[in-house]
Amino acid sequence: MNQKNKKNVKNKKQFKPKRDERSEQYQVKEAVELLPFLRETLTSRSRNAIKSILTRGQVAVDGKSITQHNYELKPGQVVSIESNQSFIKEMALEGVTVLYEDDDIIVVEKEAGLLSIATNKGPELTVHRQLMNYVKQAHVNNRVYVVHRLDRDTSGVMVFARSEKVKHQLQENWNKVVLERTYTALVEGKVTRDSGTIESWLKESKTYKMYSNQTDNGGKKAITHYQLVKQNSNFSLLEVNLETGRKNQIRVHMQDLGHPIVGDKKYGATSNPMKRLGLHASTLVMIHPTTGKKMSFKSSIPKKFQKTFKHS
Repeated sequence: MNQKNKKNVKNKKQFKPKRDERSEQYQVKEAVELLPFLRETLTSRSRNAIKSILTRGQVAVDGKSITQHNYELKPGQVVSIESNQSFIKEMALEGVTVLYEDDDIIVVEKEAGLLSIATNKGPELTVHRQLMNYVKQAHVNNRVYVVHRLDRDTSGVMVFARSEKVKHQLQENWNKVVLERTYTALVEGKVTRDSGTIESWLKESKTYKMYSNQTDNGGKKAITHYQLVKQNSNFSLLEVNLETGRKNQIRVHMQDLGHPIVGDKKYGATSNPMKRLGLHASTLVMIHPTTGKKMSFKSSIPKKFQKTFKHS
């Protein structure tokens, strides 16, 4: 590091960001190139993450977008860094909000009605496809890899990998890496017990529907825990924790409980007041595959859940 940059590091405390919903702003105190300035300022982000922010056009100097890494900054200039969420909106991503990203993972919030990945029924807008386009803004060779899925009509938190190595690492150690997966479920009727556990074996039919059996039917054992949050005469709001992660597990187990998820005609529901499935992946707590740090990601309960409950 040259003497200019060393001096800049010493004066790092002078960089006080001004925050709004769209960007952070930092005033330049010493002459320095843009990339070193960002590395000294954004200490919580990796070099590659900072380079991606630059390449995507999220950095402006005195209001002018700059992507040049060695752009010379002068004292008194203001460097603005547009937030990821604001930038994503400008990229017109549909139904996807990035909650967190680094060199290894991207964690997003998915809206109901959006596929996680493509099917063999033809091209369709998916979370995976949009994230691929998103990371390619930084470099054409960047990729995103699917780690797990959410049903089309389920909303909430999902995690994707930035490399095949991380993908396999997460999938092969899923039960150890993921410390908590909590869902919010709006179900039909009044659940009589405040909490409980449902265990069964789940097996898929030729028509792609999952069937539950109290004894081993050659399928996979599934365990679901639930806690009653609130209820009225028509609906119950549950907090659901997965001990295992089988296909359609919560949907099948809520049917087993005698209280199918609102809007889930496939598994016994008779009402659909929200015009969507009453299932939301609200919390994911995991161990970061590289740093080993515990990370928690949350997504607020959709307003439709609360509104339907309130006015039912």
